[in-house]
Amino acid sequence: MTPALGVGMLGYAFMGKAHSRAYRALEELETPLRPELVSLSGRDREAATAVAHRYGWQTVVTDWREQVADPRIGLFDNGGPNALHAEPTIAAARAGKHVICEKPLGLDAGEAHAMWRAAEDAAVVHMCGFNYRFVPAIRLARQLIDAGAIGRVVHFRARYLQSWGWDAPADRWRFDPAVAGTGAIGDLGAHIIDLARYLSGEIATVSAVLKTFVPQHGVDDAFVATIEFENGAIGTLEASRLARGRVNSNALEINGSDGSLAFDVERLNELEVAEGPGFRRVLVTEPDHPFMELWWPPGHIIGWGDTFTHELHHLVTAIAGGGTVAPHGATFEDGYRCAEVCDAIVRSAQTGRRETVRYR
Repeated sequence: MTPALGVGMLGYAFMGKAHSRAYRALEELETPLRPELVSLSGRDREAATAVAHRYGWQTVVTDWREQVADPRIGLFDNGGPNALHAEPTIAAARAGKHVICEKPLGLDAGEAHAMWRAAEDAAVVHMCGFNYRFVPAIRLARQLIDAGAIGRVVHFRARYLQSWGWDAPADRWRFDPAVAGTGAIGDLGAHIIDLARYLSGEIATVSAVLKTFVPQHGVDDAFVATIEFENGAIGTLEASRLARGRVNSNALEINGSDGSLAFDVERLNELEVAEGPGFRRVLVTEPDHPFMELWWPPGHIIGWGDTFTHELHHLVTAIAGGGTVAPHGATFEDGYRCAEVCDAIVRSAQTGRRETVRYR
């Protein structure tokens, strides 16, 4: 029998459901360790119990400290609000448990750095939940860039736009800086910052503007930034939670000396490739395309939720010693470095100057 890996998860809402579904999907795939859903933690026992019953968690607790102390748990999965990322995750790592934590890794770069160092010091496997790295089209884009298919990268542009911020109750935790840290920057911008780093390299400088348009919101509703990479490429980043008509629009384009690549999450299974004057569409479902060995015959597409299955499959394999989280998965170091870029965006908006991204 495949050895079991006991999992304890903090959080039962959006990310809790996404991760729970992915763990269940792993039961049907070949993995070196079999995730055993030991316990689910949340403040609202009734709501957590409903999710636990749906996805097969064995027990429900209302204090994550019980999970840290539970010897049955070998992997601690933190999908709670941003303010609950650092303390439980650090405690779990120090207790010898492998850890995965949703993005943004910490409320700021200081918290994220402490989480990274704690996980490294404890010598546990650690991953930050940037699931877009596990979209087959994004992984294919990375392979093409690494192979030199588009030549030298000179420009990266990305935008992540949603619209729910206009109509959401102002008392939601995502608008509270004490719980969320930032708004559109950490919620949406972190994703495209991570993709910029993953596909184009380390970010050196930023110049940004951020705005809060709804007076009751304590965090930024939108930001725009220009960036320069250490390799000399330039780029633009934009994120908003007030873009009417955009539900979950995450799109990027990378221009190189010999070609370009473009991706839009609303066409999740497609990568646009330009090798001349125009783009051609690549349907990323062929047997030799990333992750397709896990799924269906060519032409049969997968969904957004499957990116979490890929992510957790990658993590479980690394825990079993079948590889490393980096470079294709985001480690806590990646989460920390993303946080430094987020903090530099905030500083630039405050000072009105271009800011250098400095790493500790």
